[in-house]
Amino acid sequence: MQKQILEHYLQTGTYTYAGPYGDYFRSLPDAVEQIGRLICGQVIHRITLREGNTNANDKLQYGDMTKFPWYRMRCEDDILITAPALTAELFRLDERGFVPDRRTENKIVVTCRYVSILMSAVLKAKGIPCRSRSGFAPYCRPGKSIDHWINQYWNTEEERWVTIDADGFYDENGMNLGQYDIADGKFDYAAKAWLDVRRGNVDGKRFLYSDGNGTCSLKAIIRALFYDFHALMNDEISYLFQPCFIDDKFERLTEQDFAELDGLAELLSEPDQNFEKLVHLWENEKKYRIMNSPLVGDSDNLGRW
Repeated sequence: MQKQILEHYLQTGTYTYAGPYGDYFRSLPDAVEQIGRLICGQVIHRITLREGNTNANDKLQYGDMTKFPWYRMRCEDDILITAPALTAELFRLDERGFVPDRRTENKIVVTCRYVSILMSAVLKAKGIPCRSRSGFAPYCRPGKSIDHWINQYWNTEEERWVTIDADGFYDENGMNLGQYDIADGKFDYAAKAWLDVRRGNVDGKRFLYSDGNGTCSLKAIIRALFYDFHALMNDEISYLFQPCFIDDKFERLTEQDFAELDGLAELLSEPDQNFEKLVHLWENEKKYRIMNSPLVGDSDNLGRW
């Protein structure tokens, strides 16, 4: 079974297929931490750009935000949705590729999901089993756990999944996260967050979705639950992709729906142990896969499941 699981996480999907950049990805450093810091140096988070040279960027680790061109999009998540698209834009802006001295004006503005899929694409190209994961980070804002994407890669020597977060300079800023080997319990996976709130073990207001509307608790977690499920199946959907049956329908979900989602969360809590069951759901439960997106809505999908 472990062989089957590792082979699965060597496979790519729409978002992590390297395409013409496979050889380039393989030419990058082999040390995972080195790859992570290199990728982090190519991007600016939209919040960092908005806040300027303060808070997370008070040491100008992401570059001088005053030098970012006024005419560029303030977030490029909507147009650079795959790893090849991210890479192509980085080469367009600086033909040297992934370089540690990339100028601020030549960086791309993307969020954590995009850093995660780029990490997954590079590691998979190098023959390292890797998966993107979605959940909530309790280390980004005091008292809250903010929706976030990270990665896990398989360490062959230690025979374990190593959890990493390449979307920031956390260790350099003294957060004591150990971001290239995050300890158990320091990241709130979507499934555990869902079950903890459903069982009354945790106040749901702790889990916040970064939509600017204060969306929290189960309404926030349900999104991450499906991000994580799809990511574990090598389909790392972006933020505005959600199954049609829940998209903008949270208030209409029945107790039976919630019970079914509890079952999904139970399986996602131990994705390796429940791998075959998750694959079975993936291949057979249509309503978990028929997606709404910015250009595809209920009128296209209702009735298909």
